[in-house]
Amino acid sequence: MGARRAAGLAFGLGLLGLAIGEAARAQRSPVSVAPVDPMAQVRPVAALADVAPTDWAYQAVRSLVERYGLRGYEDGTFRGDRALSRAEFAAAIARVLEQLQVLAQTTREQQVEPEDLATLRFLQTEYADALDNLGVRLDRNEQRTAFLEERQFSATTKLEAQAVLASTLSTDANLSAIARVRLNLQTELGDRSRLLTQLETGNGGRDAADLAHQQGGNWLGTRGFLAGGGGLDYIDAGPELRLSQLHYTLRPTNNLALTVGPKLAPRDFIDANALANDSSRDFSSSVFVNNPLIVQNAVDRPGGAGAAIAWSPSSQWTLRGLHVWLEDEQVDEESLGLGGDRRQSSLELEYAPSEAIALRLQYTYANLSDIDINAFGLNAQWRINRSVGVFGRYGIASYEGFSAPLDRSLDLTPQTWAVGLTLQDWLVPGALAGLAVGQPFAGTDLGDATQTNFETFYNLPLNDRLSVTPVFMLITRPDNDDRPAIWQGTLRTVVTF
Repeated sequence: MGARRAAGLAFGLGLLGLAIGEAARAQRSPVSVAPVDPMAQVRPVAALADVAPTDWAYQAVRSLVERYGLRGYEDGTFRGDRALSRAEFAAAIARVLEQLQVLAQTTREQQVEPEDLATLRFLQTEYADALDNLGVRLDRNEQRTAFLEERQFSATTKLEAQAVLASTLSTDANLSAIARVRLNLQTELGDRSRLLTQLETGNGGRDAADLAHQQGGNWLGTRGFLAGGGGLDYIDAGPELRLSQLHYTLRPTNNLALTVGPKLAPRDFIDANALANDSSRDFSSSVFVNNPLIVQNAVDRPGGAGAAIAWSPSSQWTLRGLHVWLEDEQVDEESLGLGGDRRQSSLELEYAPSEAIALRLQYTYANLSDIDINAFGLNAQWRINRSVGVFGRYGIASYEGFSAPLDRSLDLTPQTWAVGLTLQDWLVPGALAGLAVGQPFAGTDLGDATQTNFETFYNLPLNDRLSVTPVFMLITRPDNDDRPAIWQGTLRTVVTF
């Protein structure tokens, strides 16, 4: 039973004192109206599906139902685990006032008990000032609500926005600023269908990790062509407003979702992880956001046309699949290095025996400008308890084909791995801390070393819409090249509205 709802009902009884005088006068001089039985339509508390005798507020609910005619919802529930709306509050007060009026006109056995009237008088006096203030605030809210309703964006479209603002400093670069703003327009086209439109803009900021990767060809950088494994995931949002997502999702049944559209990103449909998958909340490094062999950077970052499916035959099993392709005119050659058509097809089987544990087996086939890729992956998460969680990703792939920039044929068998730890509510309630290490493209066939990434962060929410996160990153042997390590510190600020 929600404490907020029960408190709202208890506080609401204070308002009944406004009707005490009328009820008392009605006892002395009854109004001449035909008596009715208000309990005839009241659902007994035993019939409320979500109210059990073991609930701490059971007796209070029972008293309100049986003595004053408070009703449950039409579906036989009381819904005591959520906040009480003003409309529901008013309905409850009206119902109890109606019952008080009737009790004042009926036989003495049904009359309001003296101790109840005394309690209501006390509440009326005790909360008189609070009730006056509440009335003023509710009137103001009514005016604001009316103003917003007259100027609402859309009756069917919900607008959500997120701004990531970061300042970063590295041993290889001066202090720089990074900004990325995304607007999500979610249009409900029916009970089971939705259209998502995402617009993106920024300042085109880059971090030291991305700039350093470009010195070696940017194969494994944040925007790397062969695999994403560099620095901050939210860099490179240019000043122009671009369409980053546009797709339509239909749910013909509760356990099946079908998505199709001209702009999809593979990361939005596969390789999710509750502990490491959101660069605006947890890890910022692209290598910890996704498996770089399963989610192909050269397809995922620009996004392309395609389709996706998610089917859950049971509560423990989910099968996902997608196919995304880009044509020449969709490719940003400056950021990703090569032209030519690109495509990715993926399958993912998830087994989640509980909310704490999930295991995902993955396969991806991709073609990047005549380079054929076959990759297998494993994605796991385990919430050990309410505070501590661990995650891991592993992948192995084959890259075969002729690379024009390298001017040679590729025959690579890279592996990737990442492991990490997160701490929820550490030091401060609502805060999130994390530590991770991984290698995006382990192998000796590309370069003369193996790049290794480290990251630690501490996400501190200041309120529901604002958080600040200091992030520290270390990248050794960037781009699988035996070059000096990159040390980078970032202060990330995220605003949602």
